[in-house]
Amino acid sequence: MDPLADLLKAAGKAHHEAFISTDGADPEWPLWYADFLVGRIGEHLERSVTKSELVYLLVAADRASAGGEAPWPEIYADFLRSGG
Repeated sequence: MDPLADLLKAAGKAHHEAFISTDGADPEWPLWYADFLVGRIGEHLERSVTKSELVYLLVAADRASAGGEAPWPEIYADFLRSGG
């Protein structure tokens, strides 16, 4: 298992629960995910990241993952580890 992908999957579950009334729809999802992840993700990346950097990386990961066949947490984890 990939601990970073697991963290991203947990973030996705928490986000969906937080936005249950909209079935997970949230046009500002990168901000929510960054808030959730910023204090937890540094150990997985072996470096610290700011919230704004994390927002940028999440948006870039989303764009880069379009059409990917692997589950999104795995794609995002690989992208984040590479530094975008």
